Amino acid sequence: MTREELKMYLSFAKRVAKKAGKIMLKYFDEDQNYHYKEDKTVVTEVDEKINKMVISEVKKKFASHAIDGEEEKSGKSKYTWVLDPIDGTAMYRNHIPVAMFSLALVEDGKPVVGVALDPFTDTLYEASLGQGAYQNGKPIYVNKNYLEDPSSIAQVDKWPTATYDLYDVEKEIGKKTYLVTLGSIVHAGTLVASGGFTLALFPGGEGKNCDIAALKIIVEEAGGTVTNLFGEEDRYDEAIHGAIISNGIVHQEIVDLIKEKGISKNN
Repeated sequence: MTREELKMYLSFAKRVAKKAGKIMLKYFDEDQNYHYKEDKTVVTEVDEKINKMVISEVKKKFASHAIDGEEEKSGKSKYTWVLDPIDGTAMYRNHIPVAMFSLALVEDGKPVVGVALDPFTDTLYEASLGQGAYQNGKPIYVNKNYLEDPSSIAQVDKWPTATYDLYDVEKEIGKKTYLVTLGSIVHAGTLVASGGFTLALFPGGEGKNCDIAALKIIVEEAGGTVTNLFGEEDRYDEAIHGAIISNGIVHQEIVDLIKEKGISKNN
C-alpha cells in the first residue's frame, strides 16, 4: 500500500471517528436503552447506531471493503474496517466519560491504519503503517519504564466470562507496579501509546479483535509492542487470543509470566 493510499484511508478514518464522537456526545447524558450480549457485556442503542453509521460510510466510499464491527458485520474482503463503536459501554451507559471509539483498516489480517477518539476531551489518536503515531497531531511515544519503576502504571482488564483468567498474573504484576482498571481497554491502550501507562492486558477472545485492532498499529507506531497473550502475532480480522499491549520493554516479562502461570490457548 502506498503512502498516498494510507493517507487517504487515514483521512477517512478520522472523519468517521469525528462523526462517531458527535453521536456519543449527543446521547451521553440521556438514559440509555441497552441489553446484554451472550458474554454478559452490555450494548446500548448508541453502540448499534454508531456501528450502522460506520457500515454506511464504508459502503459509500469503499464498496468492496468488509466491515467487522463489535455489534454488526458486513461482507468479506482482503480489506476489513474493524471497529468498536463504544469501548467502555458500561461506563458510557452510566454517564462516566472514559469510553472511546476505535476504527482500524486491516489488510490481510494486519492493521495498516488506526484511529481512536476520546470525544469527552476531543483527543484523537491516529497512526498509519510506517508513519508514526500522533495525539491531536503531535507525535507520541511509549515510555521507557520497567514495571518496578515508581512512575509505572498498568491495567489488567477482567470480566466474568472473559476467555482467559489472568487473576494469578494480575497478582504478580501488582507486586511490582500500580494497577488500575479504567473500564476501557482502548483508553488504556492509548495511554500506553502516549507514555502514561507501561502495560495493559486484555483477556478477550471471540469478537474481541474489534477492541484491539486500532491499538495494534497506534501502539506499535509509538514504539511499543502488541501481541496476543502468548507473544504471538494474531490476525485482527478474526478472533484473537487476548492481548499484551506494552511499551516493549516489559513485554517478554509478561509473556514469560503468563506461561509460568500455566495459561494456554486451551484454558
